Order: sequence, then structure tokens, then C-alpha cells
Amino acid sequence: QVQLVESGGGLVQAGGSLRLSCAASGSIFDINVMGWYRQAPGKQRDLVASISSAGTTNYADSVKGRFTISRGNAKNTADLQMNSLKPEDTGVYYCNVRDRYLSSWGQGTQVTVSS
Repeated sequence: QVQLVESGGGLVQAGGSLRLSCAASGSIFDINVMGWYRQAPGKQRDLVASISSAGTTNYADSVKGRFTISRGNAKNTADLQMNSLKPEDTGVYYCNVRDRYLSSWGQGTQVTVSS
């Protein structure tokens, strides 16, 4: 069983910054991908950024140049540094970890960007 714990959401003004952290524990293969997804009210859950265990990153076009995903020092942790936040970045942010056998989700953390 895999558990993910997310932290770092909150309320920030446009132009501000937030840092989200995710820690995954349990039976996870060393070769995996960790990602952050965003779900705005009434919309589907979309990928924001992902990073493989080898360090390969992928970003949504809307966040390129503003967000940075990185692996933490501890195993199976991932941080999302969000700068120059915009109101359209508002939503619930979910952490995900997937390997060849599983895909698991965190409980989500709210990010609200006021204009």
C-alpha cells in the first residue's frame, strides 16, 4: 500500500510564491514518476509537472518558466516551487506517484491565488 502526504498549499496574492511538498511511502519501485496535478472547480484534473526517478521533467505549457519540480533528498519526495502565481493557478493540487504496477494519489492541497 502506498501513502502520499502533501503540504504547502494556501492563499497567496497574484505574483507571489508557494512551495508544495509531497512524500510517498510504501511499496514503490525505484523507477517511478512523481507528479503534481491541478483540478480547478468544475474542471478535470490536469498535469502541472512531473519528474521521473532519473530526473526527467515535464511541464504544462501554462506553468513553464514559473514552476519548478524537483526531487527531494529523501527517497520518493517531490517539491513544486510555484513562482509568479496567477489567479488561474487556483485549484486543488494533487500529488501522484506511479510505477509499472501502480498509480497512487494524495488527498490534495488547496492553492488559492487572489487577484
